[in-house]
Amino acid sequence: MDKIYIKDLEVYAHHGVFKEEKNLGQRFLISLELFLSLREAGTTDDLTKTVHYGELCQFVEEEFKKESYDLIEKATEKLAEFILLKYDLVQRVVVKIKKPWAPIGKPLRYVSVEVDRKWHISYIGIGGNMGDKEKNVKGALERINNSPHTKITKTSKFYQTSPVGYLEQEDFLNCAIEVKTLLNPVELVRFLLSIEKEFKRERVIRWGPRTLDLDVLLYDNIISPQEEIILPHPRMQERMFVLEPLCDIAPYVIHPILNKPIIQIKESLKNN
Repeated sequence: MDKIYIKDLEVYAHHGVFKEEKNLGQRFLISLELFLSLREAGTTDDLTKTVHYGELCQFVEEEFKKESYDLIEKATEKLAEFILLKYDLVQRVVVKIKKPWAPIGKPLRYVSVEVDRKWHISYIGIGGNMGDKEKNVKGALERINNSPHTKITKTSKFYQTSPVGYLEQEDFLNCAIEVKTLLNPVELVRFLLSIEKEFKRERVIRWGPRTLDLDVLLYDNIISPQEEIILPHPRMQERMFVLEPLCDIAPYVIHPILNKPIIQIKESLKNN
């Protein structure tokens, strides 16, 4: 991946825990490492195909001074998020903030914080069988896409499917989406649970009727045994109502445990 570097941009701002830091302000040095493809800019000599680093420095200074934070950890996190949201070309950013005048009463050159953030790709299964099913599914899509940290990049067709497990219930409406997100897996699942709660999802009967079901199926190539989010989804390979819509948008994505493309997993399930 190609890179653009900005090193030690000097900005005077009012971040700090102590009252004097907020009132008087102090000097900060901001360094950026932007990961993006510079191939098109390099072959066309077109400024719109890269990041204008003069404008970038101006925007970064304005954003850094917009609010006052106690911790440079927060200031660094917000700056990384700002850059990724503002520049579609940037896939990953490393932000380092130095604080040369840190009030710790010891001789030092500076203290600093560095964060490394990027867009992640996740696949999410969506379904529901209570109330206005289509309205609920489309409402969930709208909530996800309108969030500042998660954007839908692909959406499958909608499928009407028979219930699995608990059969005494209505058919489901299902789809799958590809999203790019700044959230880590746990943050993503908590965000999706908050949407389910908004749509009055209740967990009364296992695999029972529900207004809305949002499942993280895959997240990058991560394999995770965390109780809060198991990745990949442990039962996705057993569920045609997951695999069929997922094949619409990601047929050749590889399942990181089975080491097979989704379309092959779907065909194996169909044949069995």
